[in-house]
Amino acid sequence: MKSSLRMTMPTQAVLRALLRDPGHDRYGLEVCELAGLPSGTVYPILARLEQVGWVESRWEDPETHVAEGRPRRRYYRITADGAEQARTTVARAYRSRRQPAPGWLNGPGSAG
Repeated sequence: MKSSLRMTMPTQAVLRALLRDPGHDRYGLEVCELAGLPSGTVYPILARLEQVGWVESRWEDPETHVAEGRPRRRYYRITADGAEQARTTVARAYRSRRQPAPGWLNGPGSAG
């Protein structure tokens, strides 16, 4: 983990949201909903995760949002390295709180 990344509870919640389906792109407000956090908390965390290489982002195709009559979405996906780092870090946080880690922290195909 890079030293500039603080592993706060909100950061862990965002990582858990992204780890639910690591191969799936999620737009920002979807991450907010899954993490149970407001956008003012989630977007800065996503930016920091992207800066350290744990998350990649892309803007959706402009025609999609125009056709659907809504603002353009930015999609986020956890990187392979980010997923590995996040699983380790979040599992460590669970252990420090003496709670069993969810099965999905063990990687793709795990129960949970």
